[in-house]
Amino acid sequence: MVRQGQEPKKIKSLAKHEAVWGWVLVSPWIIGFVVFTLGPMIASFLLSFTKYDLATIKFVGAENYRRILTEDPLFWKSLTNTALYVLITVPLGVAGSLLIALLLNQPVRGQRLFRTLFYLPSLVPAVASALLWQWVFNADNGILNQALAWFGLPNIEWLQDERYTLSAFVLMSLWGIGGQRMVIFLAGLQGIPESYYEAATLDGAGSLAKFRHITIPSLSPVILFNVVLGLIGAFQIFTSAYIMTAGGPNNASLFYSLYLFRNAFEYFKLGKASALAWILFAILLVFTLIQFRLSKKWVHYEGSTDRGGSGA
Repeated sequence: MVRQGQEPKKIKSLAKHEAVWGWVLVSPWIIGFVVFTLGPMIASFLLSFTKYDLATIKFVGAENYRRILTEDPLFWKSLTNTALYVLITVPLGVAGSLLIALLLNQPVRGQRLFRTLFYLPSLVPAVASALLWQWVFNADNGILNQALAWFGLPNIEWLQDERYTLSAFVLMSLWGIGGQRMVIFLAGLQGIPESYYEAATLDGAGSLAKFRHITIPSLSPVILFNVVLGLIGAFQIFTSAYIMTAGGPNNASLFYSLYLFRNAFEYFKLGKASALAWILFAILLVFTLIQFRLSKKWVHYEGSTDRGGSGA
């Protein structure tokens, strides 16, 4: 027989045993996060207040931030290049991904094949993709200039002329619109109840009206997610610029992450590079908060009574 009071103790012991094992099982992730994410973040924050060149380290306070913001023209050049790239590629990427998702959501023969073909470019490694596009933009025998020649247009030095360099990277960014964002949009489209469209059809709504009043509001949380994701990714463009142009010509493709990399691993100004990293973090944080603030006016969650409300 179980004495009175023994059962609660047994339950408490079991709960404690489960809690211990829960911490044990999650500990690899916690250790990895502390060692490889939180630790380096704290270290870089502390280093941003120092003059550190691998040989000597000296505390300088906010001097790195002051010099970056007031005395470093390349900082503003890299930030301007990156801001223009973000301003163009994020809307194009989101709109293009949504368009492809709409097309691939149609019930046509070979639907799975088309989805696979559109997704394949996103599987190409970044370095291989950069080398491929370097050949595409080749001024002498690149496929893009060959296509222009068919229409009687002159060759363009895409990667050698600073007037066209940014345009080349914008074109290259469209290579990946069939990747992650397209898949997320496709999942969002398949989550819209068909009854919404059937009811709209009975009310006499056309395709454009359905897209405007059903598809877009239903996908608004997904659009917000893809915009934030695209914004963060575009601000961190690095591999293609490093391989294809190394920041040239005349710093026309000197993007922010590339400038940060140069300071850290070419000039060995680790204190300045850490400050640049935290400035980028602050920029991304501000833009993300603005997006979430503005989303209250246009993002509609299922189950909410108003746009931007919290769904049940």
